[in-house]
Amino acid sequence: MLFYLGQELSSDISVFNVFRYITFRTGGALITSAFILFLFGPMMIRALKTRQGKGQPIRADGPETHFAKAGTPTMGGLMILMAVVVSSMLWANLGNIYVQVVLTVTLGFGAIGFYDDYLKVSRQSDKGFPGRIRLLLEFLIASLACFVLMQNGEEPFATSLTFPFFKEFVVNLGIFFIPFGAFVIVGAGNAVNLTDGLDGLAIVPVMIAAGSFGLIAYLSGNAIFADYLQIHFVLGTGEIAVICGSIIGAGLGFLWFNAPPAAIFMGDTGSLALGGMIGVSAVATKHEIVLGIIGGLFVIEALSVIIQVASFKLTGKRVFRMAPIHHHFEKKGWTESQVVVRFWIISIIFALIGLATLKLR
Repeated sequence: MLFYLGQELSSDISVFNVFRYITFRTGGALITSAFILFLFGPMMIRALKTRQGKGQPIRADGPETHFAKAGTPTMGGLMILMAVVVSSMLWANLGNIYVQVVLTVTLGFGAIGFYDDYLKVSRQSDKGFPGRIRLLLEFLIASLACFVLMQNGEEPFATSLTFPFFKEFVVNLGIFFIPFGAFVIVGAGNAVNLTDGLDGLAIVPVMIAAGSFGLIAYLSGNAIFADYLQIHFVLGTGEIAVICGSIIGAGLGFLWFNAPPAAIFMGDTGSLALGGMIGVSAVATKHEIVLGIIGGLFVIEALSVIIQVASFKLTGKRVFRMAPIHHHFEKKGWTESQVVVRFWIISIIFALIGLATLKLR
């Protein structure tokens, strides 16, 4: 909205030129989404608590300390999505195809997560949406997003996989770009979902990843900066930075209420949506492999579950005391705050390594 206002009035009133700058609008989106959370957060938490009654079910086999969290409402992702959508509509260029695709994936994954949360709360069970159906829907949304990105990109680069540390080395995946990109998006969504198990654990790494990909999107969408850093220029992706800014602001506002002891949980509504948003941003900016570095914490969490399940099915033995891996460290005696803060530190380190690849080419 403000982007179009700047275009209309900048020729007559010079001060409106600022609305044409992505950096200014990214900052505006961050502040706006944070303000929305701080202003409406308490009201939404009270409403969700009233409607949900007993709140999110607690895993019976989980750490004993988690039983004290019984009654805490979930679906806090609704707060985040509301702030992100309003902020993006206000500050982003809604005519930009990348903005449309990123918001569609975010809201689509959020809707799937919302239904999963609804089933868990209404049934008072930790079993929600059947896994296969949920994955199928996620892949359908992600595949559609990748198809649109492929159609709107420049051939053959639109279907190519790029590699960090190498400027010219790309692999054209052709039509296989769609399943590959969909796998990245769905994988990111579910990896963040698995990470969301402790108060404040997922939201800070999400903000770190959003900040990192906001910077990558801005640089990739700027021909001068892309040429200087020798990264691939993708016209139009700079607008993704505005959405990333709104994610950071919403994350800060949500963390205020999600800090231990949490007044509300993000739920699948938030974790799936935010993970999907990060995944599609990586695909759009052609930094899918860098996502595996910046989101290294999410990768570790997902791998811990895969290893645990595979080991138990093949040998009958468990590698970790409990999966995902953050519960393993709780079982070993780490306090919840120790796990959360140390995992935040790990996330920052991964993000710095991932951002370093922008220059080492």
